[in-house]
Amino acid sequence: MGDMQVNSASSSASSWQSQSAVQAKEREDPSLTIHEMMKDAKEKADATRDKFNAAKPKPRYGDAPMEAYSRLARAKRPSEVNAAAGYARRQIARLKAAKQTDPDNAKRIQAAINQLQKAVQRAGKKNRELDRERIDQARQKKLTQEKRSREARRQKQELLRKQAMRRIRESGYLREAEVDNRMQAHIAAVDMELREQAQKLAGSFQPSMELVAKQYAADSAAMALPEEVPPADGGEINLQA
Repeated sequence: MGDMQVNSASSSASSWQSQSAVQAKEREDPSLTIHEMMKDAKEKADATRDKFNAAKPKPRYGDAPMEAYSRLARAKRPSEVNAAAGYARRQIARLKAAKQTDPDNAKRIQAAINQLQKAVQRAGKKNRELDRERIDQARQKKLTQEKRSREARRQKQELLRKQAMRRIRESGYLREAEVDNRMQAHIAAVDMELREQAQKLAGSFQPSMELVAKQYAADSAAMALPEEVPPADGGEINLQA
């Protein structure tokens, strides 16, 4: 029983000494404690933000133009072409709204919008080409019925050439969107790295809370000192009336 009391008294004395040491340290330099607290809070906030950004799925703005061009290349009838153009228009509206809520990726979003706008224009061009191909098919069929086989073969070869050239252009549209998407992703990554470096550089030039507190204490002490008034006549006091 006596040993337990001795151990308890020893633990209490040790705890009191530790607490007294901390309080003495705070009295010596209270600004250091404030600085450490703010530094610790900032590190925790940065860690939480980094964890949130890592868990949050990154937006893939470049997927919409590639999907639009893929649908346009698969379209074989005007109704399918119009459906691909409608998809591109809806994505343009969605990305314009996203541009307002995600200013950090404004350049990348605008690049995707530009590609989608070209997809709408190219859909109109494809509809016109499909109309001309239908006319050529009807002409080739008529020549076949009229037993004008040589002209019918020539008409068919010309039609096949036009269709092949159109497919090559459409595959080129899709490759163009893929290359632009990769380039915009690279530019966005470089911009983000530059912003992070600028923030770190700006933070390195900001004074720490410790220095600010010490400077404030020094200024306050200087303001509290009374001003010295020099005595008249070289420091001698005249007592004569």
